[in-house]
Amino acid sequence: MKLSNRTAVVTGGVAGIGLAAVEQFCLEGARVVIGDVSEEQGYQTEERLNGEGYSVTFMKADVSSEADVEALIKKADDTYGSVDILFANAGIGDTTAAHELELDKWNKLMDVNLNGVFLSNKHALQYMLEQENGGAIINNASILGHVGQDSITSYSAAKGAVVNMTRTLGVTYAQKGIRVNAVCPGYVETPLLGESMDKEAINQLAQAHPIGRLAQPEEIAKAVTFLASDDASFMIGSSMMVDGGYTAQ
Repeated sequence: MKLSNRTAVVTGGVAGIGLAAVEQFCLEGARVVIGDVSEEQGYQTEERLNGEGYSVTFMKADVSSEADVEALIKKADDTYGSVDILFANAGIGDTTAAHELELDKWNKLMDVNLNGVFLSNKHALQYMLEQENGGAIINNASILGHVGQDSITSYSAAKGAVVNMTRTLGVTYAQKGIRVNAVCPGYVETPLLGESMDKEAINQLAQAHPIGRLAQPEEIAKAVTFLASDDASFMIGSSMMVDGGYTAQ
């Protein structure tokens, strides 16, 4: 029970990596507040996990809205008395090449994948700075924050910014007892991937990983749980690659 008596906030927590992290946090003893735009799925997840004996609260929240993010973090503190862990996971995908990419589409992705991470960090930090035990923040970046890939323009730009923002926040708050790190998944079998790429492209991606397959959400969630726990007590501003060898090539 590595996260016993801790409160975790997970954005984008109703599917994929986010849901797997919520479930893993629960298994390790955390109380979890889920923020997501998918209201029906959110309340279903809340009901299911509470029925299994865990402490889970859902709140509809769009991470591109500062008011929503502020309310989500406050909900965690009001409900459970602390904000100990943040997994800033919410994100959307896009595969448009730069010469075809409309500014509105670029801005939409940045609002979620970069601004949403910043806002989540900002408001969680405000609570963590007031707590005796600080806290742990894990930002969901990507291998595409470190390497390029054909046509994935806005997504790569946002994830690269998340990686470097994580470094800066890690350095800034290290002596305040707050650890800020990022997890950088390779390609994962999630609904987001299926929405952005066809089956043939996904199969090619699987073979691009030396391990010869895509990741399962639970594999990423276990790395996130490690970063949230005291086992990662000497990790500051790091980007943990969980990528089946993709960036080792």
